[in-house]
Amino acid sequence: MIESVHHIGIRVTDEQRATEFYGQLGFRVVYREAREPVVILRTDSGVEINLIVNAEPGFDGKNRLMDVAGKVPGITHVALRVASIEAAERSVRDAGIGISEGPKRLGSGLSLFVRDPDANVIELRQDVP
Repeated sequence: MIESVHHIGIRVTDEQRATEFYGQLGFRVVYREAREPVVILRTDSGVEINLIVNAEPGFDGKNRLMDVAGKVPGITHVALRVASIEAAERSVRDAGIGISEGPKRLGSGLSLFVRDPDANVIELRQDVP
């Protein structure tokens, strides 16, 4: 019944900081909701992220699902397909984005992990034969 992923919602603290970060990954703002703290970003290929700009101020920089000892249920990361992990690595390094892990082989692909300014984990993934 499910045809595809429509979009991914990511909670952030600062709209400008988040849109600048995701802009470096090829996302651009296509809509801002006037009544809710939602900003819709999309790539030219149609991948959509909804920024939910309502995280509490005073964020301590720790991702509650990845950086604390007690593990709780939740979505730990989003994986975005790229054509070339080498080109993606060059691009994020040139943009000054820190790499938290990789590139490394995981199953049938190559993965590179980065974090957005709110410590949300983004995996850049290339399928390889």
